[in-house]
Amino acid sequence: MNVYLLLKALIMGVVEGLTEFLPISSTGHLIVAGRLLRFPEEIAATFEIFIQLGAILAVVVYFARDLLREVRAAPAARGLLLNLAVAFLPAALVGVALGDLIKAYLFNPVTVAFALIGGGVIMLIIEQRPRRPAVHDVLAARWPHALVVGLAQIASLWPGFSRSASTIIGGMLAGMDRPTALRFSFYLSIPTMVAATVFDFLRSLDEIHAEALPAFFIGTACAFLVALAVIKFLLGYVARHDFKPFGWYRIAAGLALLGLAGVGFWS
Repeated sequence: MNVYLLLKALIMGVVEGLTEFLPISSTGHLIVAGRLLRFPEEIAATFEIFIQLGAILAVVVYFARDLLREVRAAPAARGLLLNLAVAFLPAALVGVALGDLIKAYLFNPVTVAFALIGGGVIMLIIEQRPRRPAVHDVLAARWPHALVVGLAQIASLWPGFSRSASTIIGGMLAGMDRPTALRFSFYLSIPTMVAATVFDFLRSLDEIHAEALPAFFIGTACAFLVALAVIKFLLGYVARHDFKPFGWYRIAAGLALLGLAGVGFWS
């Protein structure tokens, strides 16, 4: 058993758990972390599918009781399910159509850097302008609100923009308050991430090797545990603070990546 591979898997799992639901881009951070750790390229894509599954399980476990309660609250539940479907479709359709091109041209530290900076600037602008939210509960949202979130989620296909950031910003632009936009983002992450994981998993079956399974297990378990803690933290944070610190972090991280690119670090 390769101890170094297990250690790298643990670190990558922690990175996934920390960044999947914070509005700072898990894919972008995984691309950079994989480069820094020299994670084996032959298993990297499949490994990332597994650790994303850990994050999915975390959000399902954390919100299972809330979701069951809201699903039973018919007819409002039917509206919530419809809204999630509306928000899910735009990015799903674009992802299926352009997925190979996106992975070929946008999965590198430099493009991640530009996405981090751009998303950070947008986040600061949204937080700076006066807002009067009209939607204060996910069950009160309507399909036009969901459509805005869904269209915003298309930006997350560019690694570095962040699915979480895109959907939260979309929710706020649609008129949701921060806690509602965050909760809707969490709910939307379930069908979005499950669909993406299943799609990628079916295309990567031949890349799963028995000797790598311990690393997959460790990475997935770490992603699950860390993501649970991050979800709890973020819900409490948003109740009292805005997203400006994440915007500034994104800009600083993006500039750092561009600086490293300028000295040939990523070559």
